[in-house]
Amino acid sequence: MKMTPIPYHSEDKRDKSIRYMESILTAAHPQRSTNIVPSHLHGILNVLKPVGWTSHDVVLHLRQLLGIQKIGHAGTLDPAATGVLPILLGKGTKIASYLLEWEKEYAAVLRLGQSTDTQDATGAIIHQTPVDGMSESLIRSVVNEFVGDIQQIPPMYSAVKIKGQPLYRAARRGETVERNPRSVTIYRLETLAVRGCDVDLRVHCSKGTYIRTLCADIGDRLKVGGHLLWLERSRVGPFSVQDALDVDGLTEARLSSEMSRSFLTIDEALPQLPVVVVMKAEDMKKVMNGVPIPWKDILVNQDENMSKIGEGQRVRIRDIQGQLLAIGITGSSTRSSGGHEMGTVRVETMCIER
Repeated sequence: MKMTPIPYHSEDKRDKSIRYMESILTAAHPQRSTNIVPSHLHGILNVLKPVGWTSHDVVLHLRQLLGIQKIGHAGTLDPAATGVLPILLGKGTKIASYLLEWEKEYAAVLRLGQSTDTQDATGAIIHQTPVDGMSESLIRSVVNEFVGDIQQIPPMYSAVKIKGQPLYRAARRGETVERNPRSVTIYRLETLAVRGCDVDLRVHCSKGTYIRTLCADIGDRLKVGGHLLWLERSRVGPFSVQDALDVDGLTEARLSSEMSRSFLTIDEALPQLPVVVVMKAEDMKKVMNGVPIPWKDILVNQDENMSKIGEGQRVRIRDIQGQLLAIGITGSSTRSSGGHEMGTVRVETMCIER
């Protein structure tokens, strides 16, 4: 995959970045429009989150710009980070839970020798250690130790809830809450460059991975500390940063011209779910009314293998014309008095208007 070049953050560029963040956060929202997105358009929009915006800021911005109410996001990005933010539109908001398993890729810069209270560049430096004389080979060797299944303790400055309260609220009060480690998977971790105390990384990881915690843990393993200096989420599931739609200065004309490469329908966003087809009009009505459909009345897509669709498997239910009707879940199979195996598919989430 072609990666966006990682910028070197000189002090001048960091000052410009801070001023840019401040200008974004204080900018007026655009005037509301009601004709940019057709009312029947439901799915996921690949958006480039700007530095300085929260994920919720992006949702509010697009809600006003597009004039739609049903809108949300999948996978929060910290304000200081940039990159891919999937935006759920219309009935796309119903499938957020199905997208949780999407893998992610990041480009990141780890700064060694400085630990911060937030594990990233937005926090206060709480510990400094010289890194002079540390070899590049040692750094690369330690980075490689974090590939595979690892344990992470969620950072205090995070939205993880303990006893119903987000950790960041306790952190702002100066409190530290005991947190249990969580298992995450680092599928690939590449050291792209070592530039003095800064290490350029590319990370391919599972859901729930904190890149700033990864950076802090690498720094601790090297016994000098470290924090996340810069972060770009370069991929989320099928979405890449190269195809992400920049919301800054978004217009109706830009949206129309760039929508084809930045938008997935609900059906396209769920390729991991097998496809089944209802053949009869009466079965379509059953699906629309949430009534379970017997297996004998369902055609399995020719690209799927019936034997691989087991009990409790989520599936995409389409009509004979190929339109996605719903997301269903397979029920248990039993044998009738005639010895035929019976089973059903019940509707879990409707994907079109009833």
